[in-house]
Amino acid sequence: MGIIQFMKSKTFLKQLGIAFIGLAVFIFILTKWLNISTNHDQKIEVPNFEKMSIQQVEKIIDELNLNFEVIDSASFNPDFPLKSVITQSPDAGDFVKEKRKIYLTLNPSGFANVEIPDFYGKTKRQATSQLLSIGFQVSTTEIIVPDIAKDVVRGLFFNGKELKPGDKIPQNSIITLKLGDGNGAGSSQNSGETANDINEETGF
Repeated sequence: MGIIQFMKSKTFLKQLGIAFIGLAVFIFILTKWLNISTNHDQKIEVPNFEKMSIQQVEKIIDELNLNFEVIDSASFNPDFPLKSVITQSPDAGDFVKEKRKIYLTLNPSGFANVEIPDFYGKTKRQATSQLLSIGFQVSTTEIIVPDIAKDVVRGLFFNGKELKPGDKIPQNSIITLKLGDGNGAGSSQNSGETANDINEETGF
């Protein structure tokens, strides 16, 4: 039997049909397997973990078959509970696949301690500006002492205790300035200074 006659025979057409069906079944099974193994069609909506404790997060993460990694934050946020989630990536509402890792930033247990610079002899404006820039608050109540220079820093107080340069207190603490009144003789770190000398240095 020639090749052309064989290709026209029922036997060839039957084998060709079986081969086609077998290929179609193989492609169908392969597609299903790829969908299952890669979670091609599965999407999990990321919950909003904001302000949750790590224990609450862990329970939800396990139920959704996700993973997570904790990133500690150095910046304390008083609007969030201690050790709670303040940021997350991916964001809440995003869709991810199973086993996706969610990165969580936790609120520290409190403000970090910050070292107090030497402010003695600086003006009220200079000291206030620098204290605010390093994360402290400045009390509107001031301690005024007799001194030859007006509004020059002669000390800092926190919770009723006078601070020394190098002391460390929590960021966001309220600091009270001790300022000269410009009327008294006062005591200066340099006994040879005159009122005019100090006023020239401080801009008053």
